[in-house]
Amino acid sequence: MAGPWTIGIIGGSGLYAIEGLEEQQWIAVESPWGEPSDDILCGRIGDVRVRFLPRHGRGHPVSPNELNARANIDALKRAGCTDILAISAVGSLREEIAPGQFTIVDQFIDRTVGRASSFFGSGFVTHVSMADPVCPRLSQMAEAAIVEARGKVAKDATYLAMEGPQFSTRAESRMYREWGADVIGMTAMPEAKLAREAELPYALVGMVTDYDCWREGESVDVAQVVAQMQENSDLAREMVVRFIKALPAEREPSPIDTALDDAVITAPDEHDLELLGKLDAVAGRLVGPM
Repeated sequence: MAGPWTIGIIGGSGLYAIEGLEEQQWIAVESPWGEPSDDILCGRIGDVRVRFLPRHGRGHPVSPNELNARANIDALKRAGCTDILAISAVGSLREEIAPGQFTIVDQFIDRTVGRASSFFGSGFVTHVSMADPVCPRLSQMAEAAIVEARGKVAKDATYLAMEGPQFSTRAESRMYREWGADVIGMTAMPEAKLAREAELPYALVGMVTDYDCWREGESVDVAQVVAQMQENSDLAREMVVRFIKALPAEREPSPIDTALDDAVITAPDEHDLELLGKLDAVAGRLVGPM
C-alpha cells in the first residue's frame, strides 16, 4: 500500500548537514543497542520527512572501526524512516573512477572484523538475503540526482569494506583490485546488512576522494582525503536535495519492506524474550508489543 516517504540520510565524512531543511530540530533517540553516533536532525523538504544522522558525529569524533552501526540503524528506524540514502567517502581501485567523481554502489565485499554485524542471534536466529544488498529504486534516483547536479558518476560499483582506521597496504590494495572491487571504504559494512535486517531499503553513494595505494609511488593521507571531500561536499549536498525533491508523491511498497518474511528460523517456543524486547523497532511487525 502506497504511503508517505520518510528518508533517512546517513552523512559520511564531509557531509554534516542538509541545506534547505525546514522545521529542523536535533532530537536525541535512545536505542537498546547503545549510543548512536549523534542526535538525529529531523525536518522536511517539501512534503518529504527527512531524518539526518552524521555517521561519525558532528565534528567527526567517532572512528570508523568504533561506529555503533546497530544503534544508528535502530535509531533511524525509531525515527520513522522508510528508506535510507547513505553517503560515504571512498577510495578508488580503478583508473577510470577518478577523485571527484561519485559512485553508485551495487555490491559489497565485507572485510571488517570485530564489529557487531546483526541485530539477531541465539533465541531469534534470522537469516536475511544479501544477494542484492542495495535498493535499485533508490540507487537509480540517486544516480539521476548526481547527473542533474552536473556530477560525474560511475554506477554498479563493488565496495570493499575494510576494518580501518589504518589505510590499506599496497599489497592489500592490489589484491582487492584482483577480487573485482572498484572502491574501498571503512563504514558501509555492517551498515548495509543492518539496514536490510531492519527492512529499510538502502542505497550508497560513494564520494571518491583518492586513488588507493595500488598505484606505484602513491599513498593515501588524511590531508588529501579532506581536501577532496571539501571539493565534493557542495555537489553532495545538492545531490541529496535533488534526490529528495524528485521522490514520487507516494511511496510504493518495496520487497525490502518484508525482508524478514521467512527469515526467522527459531521456533516460537525457543524465542529469547530479552532479545525480542530489543527488536521492537527493527522487527516490530514480527515480534509485536512486549
